[in-house]
Amino acid sequence: MTPLHIAVVNQNVNLVCSLIGRGADVATPRVTGLYFRKRRGGLLYYGEHILAFAACVGNQDIISMVINAGASTRAQDSIGNTVLHILVLQPNKTIACLVLDLLLARDVELDQAVPLDMVPNYRGLTPFKLAAKEGNLVAFQHLVNRRRVVQWNLGPLTSNLYDLTEIDSLVADDDRSVLELIVGSQRREARRILEVTPVRQLVSLKWNLYGKHYFRLLLLLYLLYIGTFTLCCVYRPLKDAPENYTVSDMDKTIRVQKTLKESYVTYGDNLRLAGEMISVLGALVILLLEIPDMLRVGAKQYFGQTALGGPFHVILIAYAFLVVLLCVFRVSGVQGEAVVMAVCLVLGWSNVMFFARGFQMLGPYVIMIQKIIFGDLTKFMWLSFIVLIGFSTSLWMVYMTQDPDSLPAYRSFPITLFSQFELSVGLIDLPVDHTITTPPIVHVLHCTFSVVSYILLLNLLIAMMSDTHWRVAQERDELWRTQVVATTLMLERRLPRCLWPRLGVCGLLYGLGERWYLRVEDRNDPLRPIVSNHHSHVPMARCVS
Repeated sequence: MTPLHIAVVNQNVNLVCSLIGRGADVATPRVTGLYFRKRRGGLLYYGEHILAFAACVGNQDIISMVINAGASTRAQDSIGNTVLHILVLQPNKTIACLVLDLLLARDVELDQAVPLDMVPNYRGLTPFKLAAKEGNLVAFQHLVNRRRVVQWNLGPLTSNLYDLTEIDSLVADDDRSVLELIVGSQRREARRILEVTPVRQLVSLKWNLYGKHYFRLLLLLYLLYIGTFTLCCVYRPLKDAPENYTVSDMDKTIRVQKTLKESYVTYGDNLRLAGEMISVLGALVILLLEIPDMLRVGAKQYFGQTALGGPFHVILIAYAFLVVLLCVFRVSGVQGEAVVMAVCLVLGWSNVMFFARGFQMLGPYVIMIQKIIFGDLTKFMWLSFIVLIGFSTSLWMVYMTQDPDSLPAYRSFPITLFSQFELSVGLIDLPVDHTITTPPIVHVLHCTFSVVSYILLLNLLIAMMSDTHWRVAQERDELWRTQVVATTLMLERRLPRCLWPRLGVCGLLYGLGERWYLRVEDRNDPLRPIVSNHHSHVPMARCVS
C-alpha cells in the first residue's frame, strides 16, 4: 500500500492533491496481501488500484483528480474485477450507483469499442451479471435503467425498450445469463431480482407462452414411461418353484424368476419385451441428459440447489442406473432382480413430485418437503437413532436370557432394534406378554422410552417442521418464480432451439443495432391509490409482444 492509497481511503483531499502534484503514480501501484483481497469473511474489499479505493469511499473530487492524473477506468485487479465490479460489491449501494454513473461518463470520453459495464472479469461476469449473482438489487436496477430506451411518454404511461443482451439465456453469448446466475445463486436477495422489470415480464412470457405447455407435456410422457415400467415389473417372468426349493419352514416362496430363454416365449412376453426396451432406452436417455448438466454446473450445486431440482436429480440418476442394471441382471441370469425393481419403482414414482413445480399451488410445497426431509427429519433421525440404540441394547440385555419363542419381537438384537423403531412411531402395540414373568426393569425402560420418544422427540419434530413451514411460506412467491425460471432454462437446454421463438424486438427496427429488446409499457401514476402493500413499491407494467 502506498501513501496515496492511505490518503485516498482517508479522504484527505489536500494530501491527495499534494502527492499527485509531486508526481505520485496513480496508475501502476497496487495493494498486495491477503487482507485486501476478496475472500470469505473479509471486512474490506476496495480492489487494488488507487482509483478503486477512491471509488469505494465515494469522494467525487478525489475520483476526478485521480482520473485526471492518468488513472485508467479499465484497470483490473488480480481476479479481473474492474472498478465497476468492485462498486457492485460495496455495502453502500446508493453511493456506489452515483460513483458508477461518474465513472461511466468519464469512460465514454475514451470512445472504447466495448463499454466499461460490459467488460467481464476473469470468471466471465460483467458488473451487470455480478450484481445479479450477488443479489445487489439496487445496482442491478440502476444498470437496467441506464440501458433502457424510452420510446414515448403519455401522461403516466411510458413505453420502454429493455436490453436483453445479458438477461435472456437465448440472447446471451454464453451460458451465464442473468437468469442462469439468479437460479444458481444461494442468496435470497438474488431471487428478488426476478421481480425487477424486465426480468419479471420476460420470465412470465417464456413460461406462459411456451414453458408450462412443454413442461406439462413432459409430465405426461414421464407418466406414460413410468407406467410402462411399472407394468413390466408387475408382469415380470415367474414360474412355479421346483420341489425342495425351500430350505427352511419359514421360507414360503412358491414362485421364482424364469431364465432368459423362458422369459420371452408367448405373445404377452413379447409385449412385455417392448415395454422393457422402452424402459431401458428411457433410462439411457435420462443418463445422457442428466450427466452433461451435472458436469456443466458441478455436482455440489446440481444436487444441492432445491430450485434446480436438488435431490430429484439424485433420484432420477439412481433410477436410470438401476434400470440399466436390471437389464444386465436379466441378460446374465442373475437372481435377485426383485430387490432392484422394488427400489426402482419407489425412485421412479417419487420423481413424479419433481413435476409439481409446474403448478403454482404445489411447487413451493415440494420444496418444503425437501427442506423437512433433509433438514428437520435428518436431525430427528440422528437423535432417534441414539435413543433407539440405547433402549434396544438395554432391552436385549434383559431378553437375551429368555426363550426366543416367548417374545418374537425380542428374539434377536436386530429384531429388537426394529421393534423399538416400530414402537417409537406407533406402528405396533407394546410388545410385552403379561402372562409370563417380566423383569421390573422392562416396565421402567418402556415407560422411559415412551416419554423420550413420544413426548419429547415427536413434539420436537413437529416444532421444527412448523418452523420450516413458516419460513418457506414467507418465501412462497420467490420460490415459485425461481422454480419457473429453473424449469424454463432446463427446457431451453434440452429442447430444440426452433421450439423457442425469440421474444422481443430487434434493435435494428429502431436504429439500436443488432441487440434484442423487450418492449414494456409502464404506468407510474403518483396519484393512483395504493391498493395493497404488495404493489406499493412496484409500478404497473405490461409487456407488449
